[in-house]
Amino acid sequence: MSLNNVKVVQGMYAAFAKGEIPVIVAALDAQVEWWEAENFIYDDGNPYIGPDAVLKGVFMRLGTEWEGFAVAPKEVLDAGDTVIGHGYYSGTYVKNGKQARAQFAHFFTFREGKIVKFQQYTDTAQFKQVVAGEQFRA
Repeated sequence: MSLNNVKVVQGMYAAFAKGEIPVIVAALDAQVEWWEAENFIYDDGNPYIGPDAVLKGVFMRLGTEWEGFAVAPKEVLDAGDTVIGHGYYSGTYVKNGKQARAQFAHFFTFREGKIVKFQQYTDTAQFKQVVAGEQFRA
């Protein structure tokens, strides 16, 4: 079953790259618990419960507040009922034209083929700086 879970996550990343957000939402359990990283710009809804909350609280904001926001996974790892993806986010914040490029790690927990929990880790300081109008310098 875990190889199927890896394929689901790989498919979600591919769907995001094409703007096919309904594919991502369809992979979520009806009671999914979605956690954005602590201190991330979208952690105000933590935990987002259910696909509709994730769609409105995360994906709609990414789609309207960022230009060219991309999720580029470097690797997707099988950890049984959990799948781990890591790579880079990139995009331009619409309100000020500042760019972000930040590492991420995603933990997807599965039950019966659906994602029941998601946990994001990323460079929250960089996103806060970019949103504040500062160009991030590593």
